[in-house]
Amino acid sequence: MPDPEATTSIDPATKPPKILKPKPKGLGYRHWTTFMLFIGMANAYVMRTNMSVAIVAMTNPESSIHVDSKSWSTVERGLLLSSFFYGYVLTQIPIGLLTKNHDSHKMLAYGMVVNAVFALLVPVSSQSIWCLAAVRFIQGMGEGPIVPCTHAILAKWIPPGERSFLGGIVYSGAQFGTIISYPVSGYLAYGTFLQGWPAIFYVFGVICLIWCVLFIFLVYENPHSDKRVSVEEKEYILYSIFGGDIIEDLKASSIPWGDIVKSGPFLSILVAHMGQNFGYETLMTMLPTFLKEVLHFDMIKNGLISATPYIAMFITSSVLNYLADYFIRKKILSTGATRKLMTSIGEYGPGLMFIIPVILGFTHTPTIVCLILAMACNGGIYAGFKVNHIDISPCFAGILMSITNCSANVVGMLAPTISGLLLNWFQHDEMLSWKVVFLVSAVLYITCATVYLLFSSGRKQYWDKKTAKEILSQQNTQAQA
Repeated sequence: MPDPEATTSIDPATKPPKILKPKPKGLGYRHWTTFMLFIGMANAYVMRTNMSVAIVAMTNPESSIHVDSKSWSTVERGLLLSSFFYGYVLTQIPIGLLTKNHDSHKMLAYGMVVNAVFALLVPVSSQSIWCLAAVRFIQGMGEGPIVPCTHAILAKWIPPGERSFLGGIVYSGAQFGTIISYPVSGYLAYGTFLQGWPAIFYVFGVICLIWCVLFIFLVYENPHSDKRVSVEEKEYILYSIFGGDIIEDLKASSIPWGDIVKSGPFLSILVAHMGQNFGYETLMTMLPTFLKEVLHFDMIKNGLISATPYIAMFITSSVLNYLADYFIRKKILSTGATRKLMTSIGEYGPGLMFIIPVILGFTHTPTIVCLILAMACNGGIYAGFKVNHIDISPCFAGILMSITNCSANVVGMLAPTISGLLLNWFQHDEMLSWKVVFLVSAVLYITCATVYLLFSSGRKQYWDKKTAKEILSQQNTQAQA
């Protein structure tokens, strides 16, 4: 099989020479931007996951607090959990296209305002499952900008040498948010504050609104527009960008759609993203129900156990992000080999860990250990395919991410619906139904990881329009005019 890196990348002889500036000591405003994006990602995943815990309390007739319990079927619950993703998917590609010519940080912040406001409306809308599904749908639309806008902002703020680590920190906010969401939501649902489960949406909705205000006023689109950035840090960022790895000025470039849809490296990212998202969303949305119905954990223990796999993923992603940059910086592995290694950890690992509990019949301790290890392995994706868009096309990273994230979330939003249908079809044998759910996820993990290994690349592709030299020349011409 031909090497995609050898046939579809830019000829090294045509690349402009890199202009290097020393890395500033200490923390800078690129780190502040990273931190705020990390908190924003955490908020987004709190909003995404808290319904998975709340729905257990909402449908619990034995609770003395939740007198108005819901009698929703497994199919209705699956559709409700999916409604968020329908709205989320709808906005992905439009937002990705808008990042080319509009401020990504404002679109991100305003979207999260919508997400937070409608979270506050969840309790009052719960009298009708269709009203509640509509509210969750709009929440999903509000969260739509989080990934494409984050990718676009990272492309303007983070130098290539810090891409895996700082970019990985931002996306590990997903695990941090889930870690917070599960146990806190479980505690609030079980308690008496604001009548139990409604407190989940009131508390997190207000916290998200506070973050939105801070983000709008304290984070900037790029180093050019942030006057707080020192000259030393600004030069380090901009010269690293203009060295040819990340492109600052995207507005003059047309989008090479024909080349993109035929690109093996891009399509391999797309497939890997879809397979990972199905398994991840299945676990994220169905885990509380699995713990309650199969392993018979109570609400507080359910929330704590549900959060533990994400703690493991948060830790391993931080370690693997650092190792990925270390391997690339020290030339131990090429960028392409590093992305393949990390994606293999992030997809083959969970696939195997989903199979073992099925073989063991969902015995308590081995099942919990495997679920924790599955999510720990998932941490590899952030230094794998998740940042690979920027490697193959710095100019269009935000747009490429919007395409793969949209497609992955089409699959992700179907995950709880498919799981609900499988549980309903095999309801005569609860253990068998959950085995089928686990095996479907495992097969997709392993198949999609294999496609990525065969066709992915770590090199900038020929269709990535502008080199740094061209952009610098254009800017100099504009300055002289």
